[in-house]
Amino acid sequence: MSDGTRSPARNFTWTALRIMTGLTFITHGMRFLFGMFGGFGPDGGPAALMSRYGVAGVLEVFGGALFTLGLFTRPVAFLLSGQMAVAYFWIHVGGGGLWWWDNSGDKVILYCFIYLLFTAWGAGPHSVDAWREAGSE
Repeated sequence: MSDGTRSPARNFTWTALRIMTGLTFITHGMRFLFGMFGGFGPDGGPAALMSRYGVAGVLEVFGGALFTLGLFTRPVAFLLSGQMAVAYFWIHVGGGGLWWWDNSGDKVILYCFIYLLFTAWGAGPHSVDAWREAGSE
C-alpha cells in the first residue's frame, strides 16, 4: 500500500483489527496453556504441553502477544495463518465435515484469513515493526 492512500480512519481500524485479533487469540491460547477462561476438555484444566493443544496454546499465547504488539508481524502472521489452516482441516473437518456450518470452523477460517491479510500488509503504522523501521532510517 502506498502512504498516500492511508487515512487516519484506515490506520486506526488497521491497528484495532491487529490488536483485537491478537488479544482474542491470546485468551484462546490461555485456555489450552493455563486452563483459564473455562479451561480445556471435560475437566476444564490445561492441555498437556506436548499435545497438539498444548503446542497450539504456546503458539496462540506467544504468537498472539507478538502480533498484538506488531513485532515480527509478517512471519508471525504467516505462522499463525498456517496454524489455523491446519486446525481447520485437522480438528474441524476431521470432527464434523468439510463445511464450516457443519463443523463450527467459522472462527478458525476468519483467523486464518485475517492472519494471511497481515502477512501481506504488515503490522501497520502503529506497531513496534513501524517504530523499528523508522529508527533504522
